[in-house]
Amino acid sequence: MLLPMPPLRITLPLLFAALLAAPLSHARGTIDKVQLKGLDKGSDAEIIENIEVSLSVYDAIGKVQGESRLEYLLSQAERQTRKALEPFGFYNPTITVEAPREGDTLQVVIQVDKGEQVRVRQEEVIITGPAARDQYLQKDLAAFEPKSGQVFDSVNYEASKVTITRRLAERGYFDADFTQRRVEVTRAENAADIFLTWDSGRRYNMGPIRFEQDYFRPDLFEPLVYWEQGSYWHEGKLDRLRESLTKLDYFSVIDIQPHPELADDNGEVPVDVKLTRAKRTIYTAGLSYGSESGAGVRGGVERRYVNRRGHKLNTQLDYAQKRKSFITSYRVPGFRWLDGWYTYALSAYDEQTDYIDLRNVKLIASRSGEINDYWTAIVSMNALRERWRYSSGDAVNDALYQYSTLIYPQLTADYVDVDDERFPRRGISGNATLRGGIGGAGSDTSFLQADATLRWYLPVGAADRLILRGQAGSTWTSDLVAMPPSLRYFAGGDRSIRGYAYREVGPRTPAPDRFALGAKHLVVGSAEYEHYFNGGPWGAAVFVDTGSAFDNTIDLHTGVGLGMRWKSPVGPVRIDIAHGLNSPDSQFQLYLNIGADL
Repeated sequence: MLLPMPPLRITLPLLFAALLAAPLSHARGTIDKVQLKGLDKGSDAEIIENIEVSLSVYDAIGKVQGESRLEYLLSQAERQTRKALEPFGFYNPTITVEAPREGDTLQVVIQVDKGEQVRVRQEEVIITGPAARDQYLQKDLAAFEPKSGQVFDSVNYEASKVTITRRLAERGYFDADFTQRRVEVTRAENAADIFLTWDSGRRYNMGPIRFEQDYFRPDLFEPLVYWEQGSYWHEGKLDRLRESLTKLDYFSVIDIQPHPELADDNGEVPVDVKLTRAKRTIYTAGLSYGSESGAGVRGGVERRYVNRRGHKLNTQLDYAQKRKSFITSYRVPGFRWLDGWYTYALSAYDEQTDYIDLRNVKLIASRSGEINDYWTAIVSMNALRERWRYSSGDAVNDALYQYSTLIYPQLTADYVDVDDERFPRRGISGNATLRGGIGGAGSDTSFLQADATLRWYLPVGAADRLILRGQAGSTWTSDLVAMPPSLRYFAGGDRSIRGYAYREVGPRTPAPDRFALGAKHLVVGSAEYEHYFNGGPWGAAVFVDTGSAFDNTIDLHTGVGLGMRWKSPVGPVRIDIAHGLNSPDSQFQLYLNIGADL
């Protein structure tokens, strides 16, 4: 007996829904997490990082994906992981990818067994042509890595290859090119064979230097070209020229372009130096405040170039309640002997604090020059006229001014050999000054004065540093009273002995005022340790300073303190709080400094 069929309008939608029910439940999904197993987070940190960057499944975490997209991502995970291991020499890893599903959520687990690293079986790294006799390129070839027996690390391999290619260009082998460049990896034997050959071609020479600018005298910059035309090409010569032009501060853009394609028959490569002038005049203004000087204003005008000869003019005024200073200087380029300047300056200083009334005027004529990459020297002739009196509570003595006139030569030398001038972690810097005058030859007394400062930067760990500082100075004179306060030694303050106020340590007037008088000799030592959290930019410091300014018997004063450090874009920012251990005038001193102290 046949039963009647139900109406199609009722069963067809139900059947359609039943057919789609199963596929719809798995049509979409979300990757919730990706786990890498089999790798050590310490020793394999770089490998893990490279895998994470390479895997596209990481980009899909938390995003709803279609079923076909999920299948594609999972199918690519094994291949991408394998490729990410190869730069570290692992060419035969075992990799499994699992993606257990809980509802619409997937947990991706990638199990990695790195296997044995591929090692270099043979290396054939050669340079043919004239560069085969170049000692610097031979050193690069000797330093090429990886060598036979070492793990084939493609990062080191590419770095070594780039080093030689750049050296060839740096030393004027502009036609250099590869004649052989291949690496053969035999996975079954975990072996790699390196075959690299360069043909250097000829070495080119330094050709004419053509300055393109629209203002200065055409011959002004020629002395900066210290090499002979026709000498061997070396990129370092152009780097030094760029550095010299930058220090002039005339230009906003310095574009140096060699043209090997225009070399003549002698192999001389012409160089175009295109110079774009910077803004001619710079105005500065600001506010200032000091516990001793009071509130004040600062202003200045600098003319980067006064005329076509490249002369400069700079004027600065600092006008505070108790201290005022003015200096104007005129500088003339001096390139024919050493990179530097002839400078003529006039300065005036006025200090009216609780303990001293001081005024002076100084004329300076100097010649500065860069002796080499590390040494800079300044030779100057100085004429100083100074008037001063101390406040001691004695009305009669307080009314008496003392005067001093000194004419003396001075030699200052600066030395800097550090790894980073903005934030040095390794190296040494220092400066030394020698000056002296003869009584009767323009000076009221005969004297000789020498002082020096040395800073030693020692790296500790990956980011920390230890800074050791020493300073010493001495004055030889038979009449210290005739030496003005501006040429005496004082100790105390942020660049001296922290924990004591500026000029606090040293000979002082009788109680109750006890104001600093200045001394004949100075000795200061400092040790500071800086620790940067997770490599920076924030850090903390601990330090101890000790020293004294004295005439006959040394009386050491020691200060200890803590500080905060910040590697700012404009240089280190240092905030210190320190306490003196030898009866300081105040319990704590606070200091703020910005910029590297070289």
